[in-house]
Amino acid sequence: MKPIESLIRYLLTIDRLQYSRRPVPTQELLSFVNDEMKKRGFRSVSLRTLQRDFTDIDIQFGYKVKSNGREYTIERSTGYLSDRFDDMMLDFDLLAALNSDAHLQKYILAEHHRPMGSRLMLPLIQAIRETRIIAFDYELYRCDGELIHKQVEPHFLKESNKRWYLLAMDNNILKSFGLDRIKSLQVLSCHFVRDESIDVETLFRDCYGIWNDTKMPIEDIELSYDALDGRFLKSVPLHHTQQILVDNDKEFRITLRLRITNDFVMELLSRSRSLTVIRPQTLRERVKKVYEEALKRHNK
Repeated sequence: MKPIESLIRYLLTIDRLQYSRRPVPTQELLSFVNDEMKKRGFRSVSLRTLQRDFTDIDIQFGYKVKSNGREYTIERSTGYLSDRFDDMMLDFDLLAALNSDAHLQKYILAEHHRPMGSRLMLPLIQAIRETRIIAFDYELYRCDGELIHKQVEPHFLKESNKRWYLLAMDNNILKSFGLDRIKSLQVLSCHFVRDESIDVETLFRDCYGIWNDTKMPIEDIELSYDALDGRFLKSVPLHHTQQILVDNDKEFRITLRLRITNDFVMELLSRSRSLTVIRPQTLRERVKKVYEEALKRHNK
């Protein structure tokens, strides 16, 4: 059986059980998975095969499928990966379509990217699941590539802007490490006690991107754009706190409430064509300074 076929089946099973508000009867789950597999050009499987999948789902995705003999439920057993099943299903569906119909390759121009540092995913997942301490050299981009040695307790993996990050306890402080900057990774034999009190979803609720310094204040932000940029920001909001104040043929104005990190400022600058920062004044001055420095460089 092709690996992609098994992976799509795993994802379909997780998707069906994860979003169900009630236990899913055995036949209902089997029918759903087989119907969806047929739509994607794959063959049906038996209940026994589906049940064997549950072990792989636990190992690869950290979700435990439970049964009382008649119905199935699912629960996250470790929480080491962010919930990205919709994105993963889209990727797998697209790859399956291209694989099954060579003619589609003429019409579908997919930008498949391999997230930076993805080669380290499997050993890191293993270390997280087995609560094993890891050691590595870490490259500091802001210090001319200087390498520092780290020995940390890995807790989570998080993707942000096509890069994967390791969230690990470093001297009892949760820190993020870009996988693309990790060198000479070692999974050690010694174990640690996982801090189960960390709520990773709450941790990043008030920030944009991977950097979340709780010492930074959560601020009220007001931004103005033209109507064209507004159409894009309505379809893909900047943040879950986005609220629309003005939406007409001349202006699109929104409010947000979050920590103003470097990641957020860089995202704002991606639509600098029509952006006007209304408040806070500190953000307005910060963006203005970027514009002034850019103008100086381009006037040389």
